[in-house]
Amino acid sequence: MMEIKIGVRSVHRELVVETDLTAEQIEEEIRNALAVQRGVFVVTDVKGRRVMVPVHSLGFIEIGEPEARPVGFGGTL
Repeated sequence: MMEIKIGVRSVHRELVVETDLTAEQIEEEIRNALAVQRGVFVVTDVKGRRVMVPVHSLGFIEIGEPEARPVGFGGTL
């Protein structure tokens, strides 16, 4: 699972999306959206919801490190 943060111009909060895409796949989607006039960056989160941001509104996109899924109960005394 990968966490990405999307900064949108003139919006004070960033969008945080958890996706099953790899960093390389996210970068490819960004490049494809930027290459098209009036492009739209689209990413689907782990729950199947789609986030769509017009590329002219993008402030930044931060791609996090892949998260390792915890195994076991995780509770220690």
